[in-house]
Amino acid sequence: MDCKYMDAVDRILNDKMYRECLGRICEIEKDRKFCRHNMAHFLDASRIAYIMSLEDGAVIEKNLIYATGLLHDIGRHEQYLRGVPHEVASAEIAAGILMDAGYTDEETVYITKAILDHRNPEVKDEKSLSGYIYRADKKSRACFNCASTDECNWSEDKKNMKIIL
Repeated sequence: MDCKYMDAVDRILNDKMYRECLGRICEIEKDRKFCRHNMAHFLDASRIAYIMSLEDGAVIEKNLIYATGLLHDIGRHEQYLRGVPHEVASAEIAAGILMDAGYTDEETVYITKAILDHRNPEVKDEKSLSGYIYRADKKSRACFNCASTDECNWSEDKKNMKIIL
């Protein structure tokens, strides 16, 4: 069953708009000394969100979690270039990619809501797609091994200074 549904995730990865946006982000961030918004981050956030949902016994389809994780920062270049909050730009870009990948209108609304919420601390304790992506986005960062931790503008309570098991 997972393979069939993960085909939609593969369609996201191969989507022309997705690849263009990812390329723009990578180009803009090529000299960034802080955390980058690249495929490694997108996959880490997806995997962590999926693991957390399994540990909680939540019933959220794997492909929905991965689609959200892969798309949650895809509009980051719009924040750099035009000042659009990246969660807003990401949700807008994601909607088109999701529809092209075969997600239903209901799934697209569900995923884009979680993308919009991934910076909203009000969802941080929820056992929901929004809550898992919010937490996974933060937990995916290895602040304990970062040379720029002291210069980072993240608050100390957000920084991951140890591996959380």
